[in-house]
Amino acid sequence: MTMNAASYSSVVSHSAFRSLDTKLSPSSSGIPSLIRVTCHSNCNKSTSQAYLLLCRSSNNGWKGMLGGTSSWDTLPRRNLIGQTSYSVSTTTYGGVAIESPSHIAEEKVGVLLLNLGGPETLNDVQPFLFNLFADPDIIRLPRLFQFLQRPLAKLISVLRAPKSKEGYAAIGGGSPLRKITDDQALALKDALDAKGLSSNVYIGMRYWYPFTEEAVHQIKRDGITRLVVLPLYPQFSISTTGSSIRVLQHMFREDASLSKLPVSIINSWYQRQGYIKSMADLIEKELQSFSEPKEAMIFFSAHGVPVSYVEDAGDPYRDQMEECIYLIMQELKARGINNEHTLAYQSRVGPVQWLKPYTDETLVELGQKGVRSLLAVPVSFVSEHIETLEEIDMEYRELALESGIKNWGRVPALGLTPSFITDLADAVIEALPSAKAMYASTSTSEEEHDLLRYLVKMFFGSILAFILFLSPRMITAFRNLF
Repeated sequence: MTMNAASYSSVVSHSAFRSLDTKLSPSSSGIPSLIRVTCHSNCNKSTSQAYLLLCRSSNNGWKGMLGGTSSWDTLPRRNLIGQTSYSVSTTTYGGVAIESPSHIAEEKVGVLLLNLGGPETLNDVQPFLFNLFADPDIIRLPRLFQFLQRPLAKLISVLRAPKSKEGYAAIGGGSPLRKITDDQALALKDALDAKGLSSNVYIGMRYWYPFTEEAVHQIKRDGITRLVVLPLYPQFSISTTGSSIRVLQHMFREDASLSKLPVSIINSWYQRQGYIKSMADLIEKELQSFSEPKEAMIFFSAHGVPVSYVEDAGDPYRDQMEECIYLIMQELKARGINNEHTLAYQSRVGPVQWLKPYTDETLVELGQKGVRSLLAVPVSFVSEHIETLEEIDMEYRELALESGIKNWGRVPALGLTPSFITDLADAVIEALPSAKAMYASTSTSEEEHDLLRYLVKMFFGSILAFILFLSPRMITAFRNLF
């Protein structure tokens, strides 16, 4: 496979960041310097490594944290060729030529976008499904049976691949998620540049290329000194954001240099005004496509999760989703839009109970109740992929029309909506002050504590063993051996 190298450049002012943290200090020269930095990536429409977007400099730091536990399996890699590098240029600012040579210590800010990933060809479908179902956060087996995780994933992926291939074939032969996420990364980088923050934007997919692991390795190679992790899931779930974060934590815990890297995780952002307003804008616009906009039912369809995730594992997904719908509807009502609405969950798999009501069953019920106009809103997704393009646009649309719904509309995913991208940029900037080293606290004090605890156990254990050894019964048993 060949790799296409793309490059981008940006200009950033150090002075633009002084408002973020009062601890930031001016440059040694006292001149607000502009530094031109470059960004490059290895990419291909079917495979590539994570994005490399070089960032701005600063001698100051922000703080961040990553929590949770993790487990992950080593994933296959694809060779990278066509590596491209770029030099740092000299920029004149305020009549003074300011050079940014390599010997000047630079603060490199990275942004890691997390997403699901998707097969880009029909041949990718079965291995993609294997990666998906091999994730213990997708199929949660009892500890005693966890050794069956990968064999079970293999079986399920083989059995489901034919039907899944039909779905991907119907939308062009592969998932567009990779390209859309690439475009979102570039748009986010531009939005951050416009706000005075130059950053390396990386893409880490959970189940397909470029894998999260690839992105982390690149982050380390690039010498990133501050990292913001931004999952492209508005609401938090164990099976989406949680799964990717556990991969990150495992890698950072096992690597001494990464464990000290200041990180800030944006766990969820469904409540942000920029996101809410962007969703309301799209809904308001699509309602106008109906002959009677006020009569259309607003039908929010969210990706489902098993009920056990919520009730047994404490997944906040359902609560966050319901709050998200409430906030969107409040925004619409403030605009004079008072349409009826409902929420249902799609994409259930297997025999276990998933969050209800189910999208397919709800569509039938709405048709039976006389609903004739319906606007579908994919609320879990910010990018078009198989669950919007095939499941909603084809399967659910056909079911709705068969059930008596006459007028069907669908709100597009947010994608590159400018207000949405701008809000993501704001979220990144707001997250920087909370970044701190993930495992820095497990340093000398905790190591000394562990050592002390070990010595105490050894001391009292030795005394107990000595007492037992000198007991009359033990002495008698010892003599009987000879």
